[in-house]
Formats: sequence, C-alpha cells, structure tokens
Amino acid sequence: MDKQTVAAAVARQGRRAKRSLLSFVKWGFYGLLCGTLAGVAGTALYWVIATAQGFREQHGWLLYLLPVAGLLITLVYRALGMTKDRGTNLIICATRGEEEVPLRMSGLIFIGTVLTHLCGGSTGREGAALQLGGGIGSWLSRVFKLDRQGAQVLVMCGMSAAFAAIFGTPITAAVFSLEIATVGVMPFVAFWPCALSSLLGFGIRVFTGAGAETFHVAGVPEFHWLPVVQIAVLAAACSLVSQLFCHAMSGSGKLMDKVPFLKNPYARIVCGAVAVIALSLLLGTTDYNGAGMHVIEKAVHEGQADWYAFLLKIVFTVITLKCGFKGGEIVPALFIGATFGCTFAGLIGLSPMVGAAIGMAALFAGVTNCPIASILLSFELFGSGIGLYALLAVPVCWSLSGYASLYSKQHFLYSKYQIVEWKH
Repeated sequence: MDKQTVAAAVARQGRRAKRSLLSFVKWGFYGLLCGTLAGVAGTALYWVIATAQGFREQHGWLLYLLPVAGLLITLVYRALGMTKDRGTNLIICATRGEEEVPLRMSGLIFIGTVLTHLCGGSTGREGAALQLGGGIGSWLSRVFKLDRQGAQVLVMCGMSAAFAAIFGTPITAAVFSLEIATVGVMPFVAFWPCALSSLLGFGIRVFTGAGAETFHVAGVPEFHWLPVVQIAVLAAACSLVSQLFCHAMSGSGKLMDKVPFLKNPYARIVCGAVAVIALSLLLGTTDYNGAGMHVIEKAVHEGQADWYAFLLKIVFTVITLKCGFKGGEIVPALFIGATFGCTFAGLIGLSPMVGAAIGMAALFAGVTNCPIASILLSFELFGSGIGLYALLAVPVCWSLSGYASLYSKQHFLYSKYQIVEWKH
C-alpha cells in the first residue's frame, strides 16, 4: 500500500472521528438541556401529586368535588384548543416524526393530572410524564429549528427525563422511550441523549429528596424447576389480564361514543365522576382512588390483596380515563399486576410477594409491549433475584398477550410469532 493510499485512509478515519465527536457533543448538549427542563417539570409534578394525594387522604370530602374537577379540566382543555386530546398516543406519533406536540399540552396534563389525583380519580403518573416531557422536547426542537429526526430524538429525551423524575427508574425510562413507539425497532441514535436526559431527570428528583422507587421482596426462591414452572403459569395468566385491561380501555371508549348523552364532554366527565364516587361509597374504601401505591406496597411487602382488587381497579381506571380525567395507565397496570399476581400465586403454591412482583413486571410488558424495559423495571424495582425470574415471565406474558396495547398508535413492525426476512 503506497503512502497516498494510507494518507487517504487516515483522512477518511479523521473525518469520521470528527463527525462522531460533533454528533456526540451536539446530542449531549440537547440531552442536557432537555433533561434539565423535563426533569425539573417531572420532579415538580411528582411532588405536587404527592402533596395532593396526602391532602386528599386527610380530607375525604375532596372526593365529592370530583365532578367540579372534571368540569374544570374539560373547560380548560377546550378553552386552549385541545378539544380532541389524544394523550400519550400523540406523543407516540411524535416519536415517529408524524406529529408535533404543542407546548400547552405539557401545562394542561400537569393541571389535569393534579386535579384528578386531588379529588380521587383512579389514574397514574407515568402517562402524564410522557406527555409532559414529550411536549417539552417537541417545543425545544422547534426553538432550535431541528429537522424531523432531531425532533423525534428530543421528544424521546423529554419522555425519558420526565419518566425518570416521576417514577425514579432511570434505566427503564431511557429504554422505554426508545421501545414504545414501534414494537420491533429501537432508534439507537437517541440512546445517548435519552440516557443522559434520564439520568438528569433522576438526579433532579434525588436532589429534591426523593429517592429511587424500590421494593423489598421476601421469600424469593432459589432458581429451580418448580418456581420456574409456577412463574411461567403466572405469566401466562397475566397475559389474559393484560388483554382484558387493554380491551376494556379501548372498548369502553367506543361504547361511550355511541351513547348520545355521553358525546357531550361535560356530561361525560360528570357522569364518570359520579360513578367513581358511587363505587367508592358502595365499597367503603378509597383503595381504588388515586394511584393506589399503598395497595401495591401491601401486595409486594406483605403478600396481601383482595382477590377481586385487580378487576375493580380496571373498572375504576376505565371510568376515570375514558370519561375525560387525566393521568396515566401504567401505575394502574402495576396495581392490577401486583394484586392479581399476589392472589394467583397463592393458588399455585408460589409466594404471594413474589407473585405480586412478577405480576407487575409481566403486566407492564403485556399492556405496553415493551419487554426489554419491563425486564429492566423488575431489576430496578425488585433487585436481581426477581429480575432473573422476570427474564422468563416477561417474554411469556408479552408473547401470549397478542397485539393488545394500551396505545392505539403503537406500531407492530414485525410479527411476534414468526421471523420475517430483513429488508435491506
């Protein structure tokens, strides 16, 4: 090889190294900026929701103001032009570059989620985090006049930071944002800035005094064929529950749309509020209002849950979200998984605490179709002992859950059940 050829090769490598470095620095800057803004917003939402929940628990009469909160949410959304709010589905479309997310969506989901939690609606936090962070990321992409691909990356960065700030699981947050939009393909170009944003969001959360979300699971069995079989059976059962939850969410919305009276958003949300109040009074408990983290903790730490709790949580969540209240579906899914897993585990001779933990990871995979994030979630929440069994439970539940999803705009690029030829 002559000197001229060697010099040309060195020059090419130098140009590649320069492009790589510039790309690394550019996306690092955007990851830092987006992670800071979305992390601050997500942490603020975490603390405001926690305060609202605590205040509601001390003042039970706030439940009776749920219709007023619903009317206010509807009024504010319509006044700001969000008459057809698509929630997380809009964020999923934005991660594929199909939509832009208006910044006002971040403010609206913040207000709507807080009001819903304050007055006892059955909803979660993470769906709000995705909308909050995704809206901030989309706005930043417009500020910096980024192209379509750049906008996609910043939306995912915002999702990662806000998710990590609200839930305290930074590894899951970074991967979940890459995995959720298109099942079968992960845009690894966004991995570096999303990881940075997620760590920043989590760091801001920790700085304010909130640590990571963790659970201690007692009685994790040694790796042996019997618990492996038991957990596989539990995961298969969880796949049926995940389909039930997904179909209840999608089917109830379509059913409500066919009722003339419920086509009016004000009437719809008031009816939903009245139904939540009536059910709460009938049952004589507030276990199904708000996120229900205390029920999850009881199932995981003590192995105690009512056998029907998962069904009631589905009912409460469907009414709350499909009638127009705001929040997320993920914590309800974890509630459903924990209570069902706790109950079903006792029937097959498995520790109820272990069953609750496995149920959470399996349901998360079944309703979101994000198996990698679900396995990582189990490691972050429960440690390596449960994580090892989740490596079995998550694929079983994910595979058997079919193509059901909480998100109608989620794309399945490849089949779950057969290998297709890769198209170059």
